[in-house]
Amino acid sequence: MHDTTAIAAPRSKPQSGTSANPRYAELYRRYPTVDYLRRGARRRLPHFAFEYSDGGSGKDDAGIRRNWAALDAVELVPRYGVMPSLPPCDVELFGRRYAAPIGIAPMGGPAIVWPGADMLLARAAQRARIPYTLGMAGGATIEQIAAIAPDVFWFQLYRTARNDHAIGFDLVRRAAATDCSALILTLDVPVRTSRAREVVVGLGGAAFHPDLAILLQMARAPGWTRALWRHGIPRFATLRDYAGTNPSINDVIAFARREMGGAFTWDEVAKYRERWKRTLIVKGILHPQDAEKAVSLGVDGIFVSNHGGRQIEALPAAIDALPAVVKQVGKRATVMLDSGIRSGTDVVRAYALGAAAAFAGKAFLWGLGALGEEGPGHVIDLLIEETQAALGQLGAHTPDDARSVQIRHNGALQF
Repeated sequence: MHDTTAIAAPRSKPQSGTSANPRYAELYRRYPTVDYLRRGARRRLPHFAFEYSDGGSGKDDAGIRRNWAALDAVELVPRYGVMPSLPPCDVELFGRRYAAPIGIAPMGGPAIVWPGADMLLARAAQRARIPYTLGMAGGATIEQIAAIAPDVFWFQLYRTARNDHAIGFDLVRRAAATDCSALILTLDVPVRTSRAREVVVGLGGAAFHPDLAILLQMARAPGWTRALWRHGIPRFATLRDYAGTNPSINDVIAFARREMGGAFTWDEVAKYRERWKRTLIVKGILHPQDAEKAVSLGVDGIFVSNHGGRQIEALPAAIDALPAVVKQVGKRATVMLDSGIRSGTDVVRAYALGAAAAFAGKAFLWGLGALGEEGPGHVIDLLIEETQAALGQLGAHTPDDARSVQIRHNGALQF
């Protein structure tokens, strides 16, 4: 069922190419792209926090690099004539108008990267009018995010099947009691895997025990440590409510590892469809027949995603799987892309190939690492301005015009 509730008009951006943020010009000189933010995050964060934000599965983060390389390989051919300087890029998703085809993807434990991250991300998304997705393993509760970002709040759920999905169904009930407009069921974590870079820095086990090395890293990152004093030790806030009376962070970690597991079966997707009356999305689809099955069960949206390369490095790049999924179900469901988005040009590539929006995760973590509280807003400004510039360079007056450009996409999967 599509949610047709209207939200406020998107933030207008000056046509000069600069953000409405008075500090944008200053921030832009220091961090003109997301890649510069990544370098800044490496310098500013404790080593363990940067490794958590930056790493993936397998050797040499091969899945992450495959996503990036595949996006870079998509070529768009411009047509010239009468062109706007900076076209508007607002779009409609599930009956709501957003400022751009850009969203903040669900992330597990972003508060490890920057304490208080979930609320900072939600606040920036609400201000900019782009979707923000709270991850089930995030550091804020459903109710906290609903209060901060009522117009743009989506919620992501992992499978918790014990006691006939008692926890999952209760989380759905809580989300339904708020202004949350979309529920996302994550399919692409059927088994637990490890990430070598997290293991080496002490974040890959069933418990977290800060040692002298971690304490020294914190001492060398005063901005991160000040944020820690303000917001407290990062916790899985939504899960904490189910992990017993006053549980420690290690109690919650153990609880999460015990309760969360497996990919949703199609029968379970149908059960959640029955309970959730608003927009339902499944995340992690790479095969068009899986997309077809989801749509047959009444799912409204599909996230084409390989979990950002953080589960297994052997999966194809999400952008390469996108066209086949769009061809299969694009006229009956809203197809979006998650995995590897680092620029507005990437957003336009995804849109040109049929995605209704592109969601970024790491880019926002790097923004937090480099700029703290100002990071999420600066990433949004960069992505929107780059999206407008890419559209204008292609001769597109609106995002939809990008769908008609000539595309060379040699990596597209054929099924």
